[in-house]
This record gives sequence, structure tokens and C-alpha cells, in this order.
Amino acid sequence: MARPIWNGSISFGLLNVPVQIFSGERTVDLHFRMLDSRNHKPIRYERVNAETGEEVAWKDIVKAFEYKKGSYVVIPEDELRAAAPEATETVAIEVFVERDAISPTYFEKPYILVPARKMEKGYVLLRETLKKTGRIGIGKVVIRTRQYLCALMPQEDALVLNLMRFPQELVSPEEFTLPAGKPASYKVSPRELEMAAKLIESMSADWKPAEFRDDFRDKLHKFIAQRVAKKGGGKAVEAEPEPHPKASSNVVDFVALLKKSLDAKGKSGDDKARAAPRRSAGARRRAG
Repeated sequence: MARPIWNGSISFGLLNVPVQIFSGERTVDLHFRMLDSRNHKPIRYERVNAETGEEVAWKDIVKAFEYKKGSYVVIPEDELRAAAPEATETVAIEVFVERDAISPTYFEKPYILVPARKMEKGYVLLRETLKKTGRIGIGKVVIRTRQYLCALMPQEDALVLNLMRFPQELVSPEEFTLPAGKPASYKVSPRELEMAAKLIESMSADWKPAEFRDDFRDKLHKFIAQRVAKKGGGKAVEAEPEPHPKASSNVVDFVALLKKSLDAKGKSGDDKARAAPRRSAGARRRAG
């Protein structure tokens, strides 16, 4: 079983709910080592002085801030520690807001909170109250010496803590030139809007996350397994070159594209219906 990151509590008002915090994500990335192609031995990274080219020991390394090109101010380790947030191991909720009031761009990383033994009542009370009111808690938490903005929200039987980005970490859409105004200003017709809505409706379905897979990672895992089975023998398969896209015109017949997409969806549905196994006459009589 996974180990908790820390044991602490959720604090809101005068209430405290003891919890353990667990990571809510798995690392599934494939990590590659860099090898010397001549003998397949790992390449080691060394700490080298940029001027002398000599290797520098850890004891001789200090941290500094480059305030302009080539100019540094050294920050002593004790001052860095003094500036670090206090590790309180508390999810300190400061305010409760409407769940839909926060843009998804703020959310960064999920954690799952598990109640301490025999302390389930406060956990359930908070979870169910959040569900009933449609609110989420916003506060701060310190994880591994860094302070984060965080959101506490219910998810089925769990309380999930989402680390959030601070506003200054986000790029505002206002910094870009975006097509503002009414659709008609961009020659988007009511007919195109209607057909686009029909296409979206035809492609709508219940959210089933298990149906989505990282195809690239699956293929890479399979390829690596084959290479390992051969003990590194054979020649690696080279990827086919990407075809060069043809130059496109800025004039697009959206109605035609939408109609074609809708027709394809309808044809797909008809094919599935025809492919469905038919019951025998006896089976139909038994069903009747």
C-alpha cells in the first residue's frame, strides 16, 4: 500500500479533521538513461566550474540569484531556511467558494485525504456538507517545504485535495489577440451553429475515463518488451516520416464539413445496428 506523505489535519473554523495525505496520481512515464554508444555504459553528470573546468564538491556549492546577466547575489542557506514556510502539516481552509467559480487552469495536482482511524465522523460531515452546498474549500498547505494554494473538494466517498496555481503563475488570455465579439462578425451563420450543435450532440456520451488510453506509451512499452526479450538484438524500427501537410486555404465550407461529419456519425450508427447479432425465431418467442 502507498505510504502517506504526512499525517495532519484539515482545519476550518474551530474544527479539525485528522487525515493522512496520499498522492492521487501515478507516474507512468518511461525514463531513459543516456549511454555511451561505444560501450553502452551510463553517462555521469558532473558539477563543473564554468571558468576552470574543474569538478566542484557539494560542500563548495552555494545558491545564488542572478539579478542580471553574469551578476549574482549569494543567498546563505540559513536565510533560505528562515524564509521557507513553516511545515505545519495542516490543510488550512480560509474560505469556501462555489465549485464552478474556479477555472480548471488553476488546478495542478491531486492528493487523496484519508481520515485517521476512529476519526471518520468529522471527515464524513465535511464531505457531505461540501456535496450538499456545492462548495469547495480554498486554503494553503505546505508540502515538502513549499507552500501551495489548494482546493478541498468531495469526490464520491473521498475528500480530494487539489494543489493549485497562484494567479501570478497563470498567463491571462487577455495577453493574446483573440476573436472577440459576435459569431456574425466572423461570418459564422446560424446554420453553421445549428449543425455544429447537432454534431456535438451526436458525439456526446457519458464520461468513461477507462476508455481512454495513452496509445503512444502502450506502443512504447510493447516495443521495449520486445527489445528486452531479444536482449537488445536486432535493429530498432524507424518511425515513418510524417507526411507534409498541404497548404490550406483560409476559406472553409463549415456547413459541408459538419454535414459530412454528421452523415459519418449516422452511417456509423447504422453499421453498428446491422452488425448487432440477431436473435433466432425461438429466442424471440421465448422473449415474448
